[in-house]
Amino acid sequence: MPTKVLFQQDNCKWIDVSSPTDEDLKSLQTLYNINKLLLQDTIASNHLPKYEETQHVKFFLTRENTIQERPNLKSISDISTKIGIFITDETIITIHLQPRESITHTKKELDSLKNQDQITPDKIALKIAYKVIKSFDHESEHILNVLDKIESDIFLKKKLQPNPIRHLYKLKRKTGLNLRILNISTDWVHNFDKLSLDPVEVMDLIVKQKNAIANFEHLNQEISNTISLFLALSDQKNNEAMKLLSMYSVYFLPITFIAGIYGMNFRNMPELEQEYAYYICLGVMALIALFTFIYFRRKKM
Repeated sequence: MPTKVLFQQDNCKWIDVSSPTDEDLKSLQTLYNINKLLLQDTIASNHLPKYEETQHVKFFLTRENTIQERPNLKSISDISTKIGIFITDETIITIHLQPRESITHTKKELDSLKNQDQITPDKIALKIAYKVIKSFDHESEHILNVLDKIESDIFLKKKLQPNPIRHLYKLKRKTGLNLRILNISTDWVHNFDKLSLDPVEVMDLIVKQKNAIANFEHLNQEISNTISLFLALSDQKNNEAMKLLSMYSVYFLPITFIAGIYGMNFRNMPELEQEYAYYICLGVMALIALFTFIYFRRKKM
């Protein structure tokens, strides 16, 4: 997509660049005297969020959560995408590799405002920052809903979904990556106090980021607890199965012992000549099984 002017007033101009080419970056470097290395940071895939400042340019590199995740979840670029924000004089420049909701929603808000004369580049940057942090709120709500469903399947349904532990591990990886991004974002969030903004508005942004961190820390702990509970539940079911097998072995062990004795080929076994020996042997076996059953019932086993 080409470079666009999304908003323009006498004291404010917003330029947005999506999927920038090398020519776009060179043009921005020439027109606004922006450091080449800062511009390259906006297209580096795994670059961490940060804040930098030169003589006339303030640079915020943010990362917005995205639902277009990759299956491996190895790095922060698998769950997020960058938005570079440059503020210079009366101009704000946003650079991103993919179309972002925070950009489109901010533009709609600006178009709907009646007093557009009061809009400044700093206020546009703040609106974008709010929506970047808010994207993590949507992600935490989604993960919480998925976790609730998994817990319901584990503890309330008799038949479990296949590989719940693998699904839980994926959620834990995703939560950890989001938490890492939010913690690193503290740098650029706190540096919003260097802009010409109401301190209360900046504090709201800081509190919003802290709440997002708290939500993911809580999710991370809940997922860890669910994994532990699932493993404990699996061990309990295995123990119950082993207990049942042990009980059956106790039933049949003495009976098997008796059968083994009379299966031996000795010449002198006087009982074999008795008329009712066979029935007596069966009766003894039945009594042993009955006494074993009564014993288990009394012990509530």
